[in-house]
Amino acid sequence: MSSKLGQFTSIGGQAVIEGVMMRSPHFIAVAVRRPDRKIVIKNVAYSGIANRIPLLKKPVFRGVTGLIESMVQGVDALGYSANIASIDEASDKSGKQEELSSWAIFISMATALVLGMGFFVVLPHFLTAVITSRPSIGLTAQSPLFHLIDGALKMILLLSYVYLIAMMKDIHRVFQYHGAEHKSIYTFEAGEELTVENARRHTTLHPRCGTSFLLFLVVISILVFSIVFPLFHLTELSDKPIVNHGLMILVKMVLMFPVAGLAYEFIKMCACRMDSPFFRMMIWPGMILQKLTTREPDDEQLEVALASLRLVLRLEKEEATHEKKSDVEISSLSEIGLVAATVAEFPEA
Repeated sequence: MSSKLGQFTSIGGQAVIEGVMMRSPHFIAVAVRRPDRKIVIKNVAYSGIANRIPLLKKPVFRGVTGLIESMVQGVDALGYSANIASIDEASDKSGKQEELSSWAIFISMATALVLGMGFFVVLPHFLTAVITSRPSIGLTAQSPLFHLIDGALKMILLLSYVYLIAMMKDIHRVFQYHGAEHKSIYTFEAGEELTVENARRHTTLHPRCGTSFLLFLVVISILVFSIVFPLFHLTELSDKPIVNHGLMILVKMVLMFPVAGLAYEFIKMCACRMDSPFFRMMIWPGMILQKLTTREPDDEQLEVALASLRLVLRLEKEEATHEKKSDVEISSLSEIGLVAATVAEFPEA
């Protein structure tokens, strides 16, 4: 069952290890299923940097700001979930152990970011340079076709990567929690009570998903690079070809920030107009790609996602002190009562 909605909520989430992070305008909750089957929920108040710098709420800027904040919060949530999901009753639960685990997660994410840049930015560019340098082709970076080939290689690498990791058992479970996150958000947006029974009926595909964002990030980068590089002569930065291509790659990395802002605006524009066949068609490729990054969750996974969502809504409805709250431990979703909240109270920013 899919939801036909004219309005989406500003509350969003992210799948983590054996759990889900939910973020509301003023709070973050990370719910994780422990090996003993209990659910532990870390919750903390936060205030986005855009609240202090109004410029960052403007179109394009808000997408870049949101991306950076999401990455930072995502690393923290992954570190927390890795600690909780691996806790054994006989294990050492000291703060020192958790700190080391968090550093391990941070280093892993930093390494993944560097490797990602190399795999999805550096490699496609140099492959394109090699392919187009053949006398039979004779293309230069001045040609929009160069950037089209570069983008096509990026797309192939992206799809191949997502397909291959989706086959891994541990990643499969993360993708199930990804599906649980979407179903929970859909339930809230549909104005239904946040129960497993209601969430189960909804689709795992959501137009505002980060997977769609990645896809359109690549597509929009093709258009931007095809225009910007020739127009501003960014293809002639050095007389030495290898240095020239290296500098072009650095420029591309810098330009990825405004491109990310444009991708955010595109998804937002389409997601808010899903009643229109045209905008549904525009967002359709991203929805299809989500079939690789989401899986149908079981009821226990839905319970975790709904627990996280219920808690951030409850914190928003209660007096916001902007102080860190203590962690919550529950055995079942019923221990967090239903929350009387509507999408109208938390409209998409």
